[in-house]
Amino acid sequence: MMEDILKRELNVKSVKVTGGPLGGCISDGRSYETDSGKYFVKVNTKSEAKRMFDGEFESLKAIRSTEVIKVPTPVKILAHPSKNGTIFIMENLDMSGLDKQSARLGEQLARLHLHNDELRKQETANQKYVGKANSVTPVGQFGFHVTTCCGYLPSNNEWKTDWLEFYAQNRLKEHLDMIEKTDGDRECRELWPQLERKMPEFFQGLTVKPALLHGDMWSGNVGETDTEPVIFDPASFYGHSEFDLAIAGMFGGFSKRFYDAYHSLIPKQPGHDKRQELYQLYHYLNHWNHFGSGYRGKSVGIMKNLLT
Repeated sequence: MMEDILKRELNVKSVKVTGGPLGGCISDGRSYETDSGKYFVKVNTKSEAKRMFDGEFESLKAIRSTEVIKVPTPVKILAHPSKNGTIFIMENLDMSGLDKQSARLGEQLARLHLHNDELRKQETANQKYVGKANSVTPVGQFGFHVTTCCGYLPSNNEWKTDWLEFYAQNRLKEHLDMIEKTDGDRECRELWPQLERKMPEFFQGLTVKPALLHGDMWSGNVGETDTEPVIFDPASFYGHSEFDLAIAGMFGGFSKRFYDAYHSLIPKQPGHDKRQELYQLYHYLNHWNHFGSGYRGKSVGIMKNLLT
């Protein structure tokens, strides 16, 4: 039983289930109350679960280390002792849907996206003083130190110095290659080289700096406690800050207050709306690979629209 596992792994004496099971698209979850606090436990029986949870664990650690936005504290990952799969134990936060904290979430997400560049500026300033150094080193490339999963499919986070190369090769082409293997879609195969050649036009005059991203910033992965907004289920990497807004715009759930607060700190740059389409393309391709060709029409439609 999970209660026995938690007693052993958390070194607690009492464990009690609180609330019913929560089933997402990928994993099952449940809350437990112990004599050392509340925990949320995710269980996934897929063979890829360990890799997926390792990426989420490191994503939560990275976001938490910025101290600008609340995430559940990751605690432990372990193999399920009685069946195939993996268990992920984290802090349980009593949350409701995003509402009163919407504007604050927009502000804090922007601060998360600005955090790495603030470290870079601090490092540059410290270089003027002998013996003074940052306690945390800013990241100067695009990628992440471990594989993360947006859903259960792995994302190629191999470091690259050029954002366009990273996004084209490590995100779009990765999913288009999967589609080629499973569906052999001729139209995608013909459209992709044209789009790849055109992509630099969407970034003219723009300097993209590596920002720590949530990576899967849709409304189902945000909430609020009585006092602050919370984000969870991240698939983090260092990329263009605009990327996090793409899936937010696809499925709704974010108010004007959220966007106004965000853009008060990170104003929209020329070409923003076109790049949002480009970033949404990744998520539609990812959904195609997860859930089937029902997402084909939107994926191909975006590719064609970006080429006009």
